[in-house]
Amino acid sequence: MEEIIFPNQIRMYRRLRGCSMQELADHLAVSLSAISKIEKGYRRVDQEQLVRIAEFLDCPLQDLFVNEQNSQPEVIQSWRREQERRNKINEKSGLKTLGAGLRQIRNDKNLTLIEVAESSDMTLSVYHRIEMGQREVSDKEFKNVAKALSMQPDALKDAINNLEQKGALEEIIQRNDAKYKLLSSKSSVSSFNNGSQDIKIPVFGVAGKDGDIIIDLENETKKVVAPYPLQNKKDAYAINLCTRRLGTLLPSRSVLFVNPQEAVSVGDIAVYYKDEEVASILSIRENEKGQIYGLRWNPDEKVEIDNNNLNNLHKVVAIYL
Repeated sequence: MEEIIFPNQIRMYRRLRGCSMQELADHLAVSLSAISKIEKGYRRVDQEQLVRIAEFLDCPLQDLFVNEQNSQPEVIQSWRREQERRNKINEKSGLKTLGAGLRQIRNDKNLTLIEVAESSDMTLSVYHRIEMGQREVSDKEFKNVAKALSMQPDALKDAINNLEQKGALEEIIQRNDAKYKLLSSKSSVSSFNNGSQDIKIPVFGVAGKDGDIIIDLENETKKVVAPYPLQNKKDAYAINLCTRRLGTLLPSRSVLFVNPQEAVSVGDIAVYYKDEEVASILSIRENEKGQIYGLRWNPDEKVEIDNNNLNNLHKVVAIYL
């Protein structure tokens, strides 16, 4: 599932509700340290965790985000300083070189991010941060990546060192830095990465029966600005959240951004097509046999999914509130 890191108001709402950090940690099944980092905007969370946090704190999901309407400048500034600090640490520790080397070798082998991430037993977001030079890599993870690239770990290290000595990685590092600065800019933070002002994608969806959404891909309801990760995805689209099967956690004006080409995995939120036009919003789960199924909310409902045909599952990669 896609993960995000953002300045937030989780701590403020938790205190308003009289809840402890430990209670929130227990609700999310994470450590106390993890909650502290999440509240400071230093640790990434995924979309399902965000929904569970809003549910626990009994507040609309959009209220957890810091934006121009509920601006807390000191929170945004603190978050941005932390990202810059980590960026400098990463540069000194050689993570940028490692990430650029992995990207160059992956491209040379004509492999996609998704292919290497899945073969390395990582989420796409985690592996992407490694290639961006924004995340450390354990010995086990490096071995998994080497295997995904059909190389021995020592051979992979030598290949990256050779690329660095030839000066072949500098351009990639500069591109990564430019992308990082764009993502961490004030406009990206305050608007939750709403993307370029030039590229727009179509929005579909009207309310159907029992919380379903009718999606007619030949009749868009409007166009919206594409978030950054979807700007070059020609098959990407968005749907109106015209259902109450998510409860009141998301406002009815929300828009879900969908990338049908991205693999859906456990923990993701996905659009599930019952037929060519009728769809449901599901949280993807896994049973004891390793088979995935869907969960709808309000009320809870288990939805069986054909694990041999996942083409009718489209991954939700971002939510615009």
